[in-house]
Amino acid sequence: MRALCHTALAITAAVALGGCHHLVPKAFRAKDCNKPQPYDLAQSIAPLRVPPGVDPPDTQGALRVPADNEPTPPPRKLTDPCLDEPPPFATTATPATPTPTTTATPRARAVPSD
Repeated sequence: MRALCHTALAITAAVALGGCHHLVPKAFRAKDCNKPQPYDLAQSIAPLRVPPGVDPPDTQGALRVPADNEPTPPPRKLTDPCLDEPPPFATTATPATPTPTTTATPRARAVPSD
């Protein structure tokens, strides 16, 4: 009976603490996109070497990746927004609504038919 109470208490505590991540402000949460990704460790390999006596593959339509001559961007903090997230958008003033003008439009006159 005592083990059942301890198990129930542990499950209740785990469920109660599971919702605490909402209490941490968004600005202090780590973004998944700024964490190191597995593709960050990717490296280029040597081009294909064809042994003698074998026909090489047709590389006429192959994609040529140019050399990366750009400087490395500064490292991003874990709390920085992701690059594919839109910036926060908030307005303080409401846009002015245009007032209707009372310009008269000319009406077509009825022409009597013959």
